[in-house]
Amino acid sequence: MFKLKMPISNKMENFNYSIVYFILFIYVNCINKLEKMVSEDDMEVDDGPPMLDREDYSEPSSSRRQSESEEEDYLDVKSSKIAKVARPDTGDHYDQVLNDQAKRFEYLLKQTEVYSHFVSSGALTEGKKLGSPLKIKEKKDGKVIPKVSAVGDHRHRKTEKEEDEELLEEERHNANIFCFAQSPWYIKGGEMRDYQIRGLNWMIALLENGINGILADEMGLGKTLQTISFIGYLKHYKNMPSPHLVICPKSTLPNWVNEFNRWCPSIVVVQLIGDQETRDAIINEKLMPGKWDVCVTSYEMAIREKCVLRKFNWRYIVIDEAHRIKNEKSKLSEIVRQFRSSHRLLLTGTPLQNNLHELWALLNFLLPDVFNSSDDFDAWFNTSSCFGDTGLVERLHTVLKPFLLRRLKSEVEKALPPKKELKIYIGLSKLQRDWYTKILMKDIDIVNGAGKLEKARLLNILMQLRKCCNHPYLFDGAEPGPPFTTDQHLVDNCGKMVLVDKLLPKLKEQGSRVLIFSQMSRMLDILEDYCLWKQYPYCRLDGQTPHQERQASIDAFNAPNSEKFIFMLTTRAGGLGINLATADIVILYDSDWNPQMDLQAMDRAHRIGQKKTVRVFRLITENTVEERIVERAEIKLRLDTVVIQQGRLAETQKSLGKDEMLTMIRHGADHVFAGKESEITEEDIDCILARSEEKNEALKRRLEELGESSLRNFTLDTQEASSVYQFEGKDYRGKQRKALGYWIEPPKRERKANYQIDAYFRDALRPHVEPKAPKAPRPPKQPQIQDFHFYPPRLLHLCEREVYYYRKTIGYKVPLMQDLPPEEALKRQEDEQKKIDEAVPLTEEELAEKEQLLHCGFSNWSRREFNQFIKANEKYGRNDVENIAQEVDGKSPDEVREFYKVFWARCCELADIDRVLGQIERGEARIQKRLSVKRALESKIARYRAPFHQLRVQYGTNKGKNYTEEEDRFLVCMLHEIGFGKENLYEELRQAIRVAPQFRFDWFLKSRTAMELQRRCNTLISLIEKEMHDVEQNDKSSGGGRNRNNCKSGRSGSSAATPEKRKTDVQDGKRSSRRSKA
Repeated sequence: MFKLKMPISNKMENFNYSIVYFILFIYVNCINKLEKMVSEDDMEVDDGPPMLDREDYSEPSSSRRQSESEEEDYLDVKSSKIAKVARPDTGDHYDQVLNDQAKRFEYLLKQTEVYSHFVSSGALTEGKKLGSPLKIKEKKDGKVIPKVSAVGDHRHRKTEKEEDEELLEEERHNANIFCFAQSPWYIKGGEMRDYQIRGLNWMIALLENGINGILADEMGLGKTLQTISFIGYLKHYKNMPSPHLVICPKSTLPNWVNEFNRWCPSIVVVQLIGDQETRDAIINEKLMPGKWDVCVTSYEMAIREKCVLRKFNWRYIVIDEAHRIKNEKSKLSEIVRQFRSSHRLLLTGTPLQNNLHELWALLNFLLPDVFNSSDDFDAWFNTSSCFGDTGLVERLHTVLKPFLLRRLKSEVEKALPPKKELKIYIGLSKLQRDWYTKILMKDIDIVNGAGKLEKARLLNILMQLRKCCNHPYLFDGAEPGPPFTTDQHLVDNCGKMVLVDKLLPKLKEQGSRVLIFSQMSRMLDILEDYCLWKQYPYCRLDGQTPHQERQASIDAFNAPNSEKFIFMLTTRAGGLGINLATADIVILYDSDWNPQMDLQAMDRAHRIGQKKTVRVFRLITENTVEERIVERAEIKLRLDTVVIQQGRLAETQKSLGKDEMLTMIRHGADHVFAGKESEITEEDIDCILARSEEKNEALKRRLEELGESSLRNFTLDTQEASSVYQFEGKDYRGKQRKALGYWIEPPKRERKANYQIDAYFRDALRPHVEPKAPKAPRPPKQPQIQDFHFYPPRLLHLCEREVYYYRKTIGYKVPLMQDLPPEEALKRQEDEQKKIDEAVPLTEEELAEKEQLLHCGFSNWSRREFNQFIKANEKYGRNDVENIAQEVDGKSPDEVREFYKVFWARCCELADIDRVLGQIERGEARIQKRLSVKRALESKIARYRAPFHQLRVQYGTNKGKNYTEEEDRFLVCMLHEIGFGKENLYEELRQAIRVAPQFRFDWFLKSRTAMELQRRCNTLISLIEKEMHDVEQNDKSSGGGRNRNNCKSGRSGSSAATPEKRKTDVQDGKRSSRRSKA
């Protein structure tokens, strides 16, 4: 690209000279490019796409290439048949492409010198070099002859003959352009409007000049009809062979097919949609025969069936909602660029996102041979030398003028009733307020700026707050139940539902029909329950609605005299291309971050065919994050309008920043924390609407007073700064507030009430218990005497007398005990009162005796030390004094032995002696159990000379399926070897298994945990104990006879028995080894 090497101040003065140089420089390259394309007669004709060379294709990944090759192999059988349909005349098609390209260059160069820059850049990027002759060549009678350039040589005056030929050529060209003055004859469903006919003529002009275009009329002006009429023109006037391809959103696909059948039934339409089996049938039975004109499919189907669609040479590719391809790196954008086509048309009702790169992506799709470099485009429009240059505005308008047509309803459709939007503000219910407070309190550190600002965490807080504003039942556990009922609580617990409940009956009386849009499909579930409860006929459409049900719901709602009152839609799924003009009320239950999404939702009703004024009610929860979301969208929409009206490119839209999200979250937090009650009033719906109207007008006036710079810096925060804090354009109050930090006082904690059903009935059915009487007073400085201190009984008697006398001195009266029968309680009261009345103080000798007795007990023993002593008795048994003496921390063995003697002598004096003795006895039982297990193991092991090989377990019916006999034998032997009862026994057993060579490949046993090994060992121990018990019983029953035989035989008997026993052991060992091998 040519760059001017001069100061910025001189660039503006020499702008015209630069353009002249551009024109000369570009024409030379353009002519060389055309000369080479026309002169190569014997070139091999490539039936690739005319707009994109094969070198421009993005190289797919290896996995994608493999999958595509498999699909192409699958379609090889169809290729020849498809080729007959898709490529009727390859040579004529290629000549037409060259002709269109030449016409396109010539047309654009005549429009403005700006395009000379892009045509030149395109030539340079393809590696073209400057050529000397300013001539291009044309074919005539098969010979290549030079022709004077249409631009001409400024050094050579045009002759009369040359001028006449040029004028005749222009006349012939203009004669071929057809212009409609009224609705075409092939349009059967009605008459086209005047502006729609102008749109048809505009597309015809694009076709004649070889230009692709963007039809960007506002939503609801009939872009579908204009496109259908243009395709009908191609068939009936131009005799242009098919096929054409229309790619649209899934939700509008049936509408395209219906509109074709309604307005131009002469066009044969094929709908490519469905599962794999259905699509294969459509391809084989409809696409392959070729008796059709237009194929209509969705974005997803275009991606899945790309291999089939790439086989066709499409005459026109039409993409509805074309902002889907504004990212050239998206999958859809890459795939549609690979489709072969002569012409391309984009439809979009959303204003172009005035982002430089997205604009280039659309222009690159339309004219890839002109706009082939995004860097070049950015440099031409976004260099620093262009800022502040009025020429930049003219350049942008000039670039878009040849192939962009955008008209607004207010400009062309005067008969269309207006659209009126009203923001309705409603407060929070008590339940909503509680949940809103919980969400803020959960992340109070973030709200007060103390925690780390993570964008994902802030987005999550925003989403939870928006759910709370929509309905608290969106949170699990908020709805009362079970049982879950659809009742008045569904309305009362949500401010927006209270408003909807008041609004819908009024609208139904007026004969209106309602569209309700929400971001959340689960909110539609709640609204659906409400409609069923109120018996409102409704339809529903969201992202999960099947394709057939979508169209059936739309048809049912739009049917004449339809009884459907409400149509519920999600904003994203129901906001594109659906015609619901039979409704005149739009309720935006919640707002989208992108204001264009809400505008698209409104235009489902505000479109051609609407006979009533469309009223839009936007529900906003007051003093919450929703207020900030709507205000931000309003400012963004107004700022975009200001920029677009001035024709400037707006800056790239920045994503929501952390500070902005934090400001939204903080908005209204003080107000929510300040109260607990519901803010929903009982005022009439008319009063609510009137109050909201006043608030809307105030905000509108405030925004209209601000210019662009004020809008960019506009904040809807609390109070305005006083002029005292404004100095030299800086707000020093804001700086001070930022330095001191931000703090929201959280609400005071309250004790949580218990509403559990079980607790309620337990309290209700519990017998009434009178409160306990206050304890009788005791004298101050009385020594703390515990029963385990084992003081002498005489000390307890003296202390008791001292207490009675103290109560006498203070005049204490014994109350009647409520937990005893009346007669017994009265007798007990009299006895106690008599002891108090007869009490006398201790004598000097008794006081001295008391002091002496206080040193006779174990006053230095604490409750913790006493519990350790009890646990030691439980662990070792009451007879193992030495081990018990070592277990009490802080006491010497002698002290423990002394306490041991007194404890077992006077333990009956303890208040909880039954509990203490029960604990010790349970421990002793465990000790005895351990000893019996040890004896059983020793007896079992002693029966075998080689227990690791010969030991057998008598399973009976308890033989498990998981453990083998060899594994059980190892476990029993290792229990005996390690020592049953040893601490960490089963961990050591687990380690022994891991190092045992015979189990190095036994992954089952090696993977058992210590707990699993313990369970298996307990099973084996119970079997061994039972076996040993049976052996002892047998020995006792046959013991007398055996003893007599032994006395008679003497030593010979015992020696004779030994070899027999050894022989039996050897046989058992052989059988065991055979089983293990088996």
